[in-house]
Amino acid sequence: MKKITLIFAAGILMLGACSNTSTSEKAGKEVTSSEEDKSNPEMKTGDKEKKPEQDEETKNEELKQPFKALKPSEDAVPLKERMAKEEQQKAPDQEGQDGQSERKTPLGETLANGVEDLSDGPLKDHRLVTYYGTPQSENMGILGTMEPEEFMKKLKEQTQAYSDLDPERPAVPTIELITTMAQNDPGPDGDYVRMTSDENIETYVELAEKHDALVILDIQLGTDTVMNQVKMVEKWLKHPQVHLAIDTEFHVAEGEKPGEDLGQVDGRKIQEAVEYVSELTEKNNLPDKLVLVHQFTGHVLTHKDAIKPTENVQVAINFDGWGPAADKLALYRKYIRDEPNQYGGFKIFYDKDVPVLTPEEVLKMDPSPAIVNYQ
Repeated sequence: MKKITLIFAAGILMLGACSNTSTSEKAGKEVTSSEEDKSNPEMKTGDKEKKPEQDEETKNEELKQPFKALKPSEDAVPLKERMAKEEQQKAPDQEGQDGQSERKTPLGETLANGVEDLSDGPLKDHRLVTYYGTPQSENMGILGTMEPEEFMKKLKEQTQAYSDLDPERPAVPTIELITTMAQNDPGPDGDYVRMTSDENIETYVELAEKHDALVILDIQLGTDTVMNQVKMVEKWLKHPQVHLAIDTEFHVAEGEKPGEDLGQVDGRKIQEAVEYVSELTEKNNLPDKLVLVHQFTGHVLTHKDAIKPTENVQVAINFDGWGPAADKLALYRKYIRDEPNQYGGFKIFYDKDVPVLTPEEVLKMDPSPAIVNYQ
């Protein structure tokens, strides 16, 4: 696989902490549904199954998304408004030089060009701003460097910047918690994965509930299967505010080690998880869910076109990796804009990116990321 300047995935630091293998020896990261109810004439194709015994008001209340987006500040100037003024002030020979004429989606639009969202999931009218990590390591992301309340305060500050810039799509503070961590040691189950404790998960689920935020449980696979790990966190996915993320690069074959060997996930296996979460959501009468898929290069995600959203599960492909901003932007266009799925995400490393992109620069991306995660 061709490699360029970006270093390996975020989780590599944890892998190094769990073994004697130095992270400097690791590979570099590349960066350059239900059928129509024919018995009910009022039911249209694509509608979710209605429960006759349940009145509509009660159902709507139960399915309401359990978060509160951060309202824009009173003195906030939306990015669209600012850019419109700048456009008016441009000299004729400057028009088109900012690259906006090359956009495939309008500024601020998060849905991929030509793609629909039939769900009522959290990304439909909002943007998620996530802080990534695990309380078990300071090296795996910002989550592990702070106590929960301090962490939430910092997360809300970062989230507020996006609500101020794009009031039409207010941002929601979101915790991205590494739930199963890949490691160099095979461990007692021989799958090169260590599960975080129920206590850790409960701490951050309760933190999200307290602050009207969301939680995304991130699974790193080792030699385990996607579906086995989804079922390991199933009881948490039954919480209204809990969603799922899949880290593709840590899924290795027998005889390989995460962090030493670059992993790969078949999109058809991810689709099994999407459909499983969709069924889980419907059976438990939950608000619509999100499945986030991390990708930093083409190798780690095969059969990508097999991954499809459902009527109650949104899908986002998250461009992951650190390094020069120009390279990251180019690969975001390659893997997100030019290989459209439904929504796109973008990861930012506070201490690794050069330079660290500002929220304004992030929102100008095409399409604008529906999820912005910080590590």
